[in-house]
Amino acid sequence: MADAGAPASVSKTPAEFLKAIKGKPVLVKLNSGVDYRGILACLDGYMNIAMEQTEEYVNGQLKNKYGDAFIRGNNVLYISTINK
Repeated sequence: MADAGAPASVSKTPAEFLKAIKGKPVLVKLNSGVDYRGILACLDGYMNIAMEQTEEYVNGQLKNKYGDAFIRGNNVLYISTINK
C-alpha cells in the first residue's frame, strides 16, 4: 500500500534535478552566505557552475550584477530553483 503522506509526483535523483534546471532561474547559496541568482548555463561533476544574468546578494541586499559568473563547486552550499 502506498504511503498516504507521500507526494503524488515522482521524486528525482539529484542528477536528474540538475539536468532539468539547466537554462532556468536558480539560486546558488555559497558557504560564505552570499547568494547568486541567475540563469543556470551549465555545471560539471565538481559542481562548478556557469550562470548568466547573475545578481549577487549579501544579507538579502543586491550588491552587484554580472553578465556571466563562474562559481567554483567547493564554495557551493546548495542550488535551488526560483520563480522569476
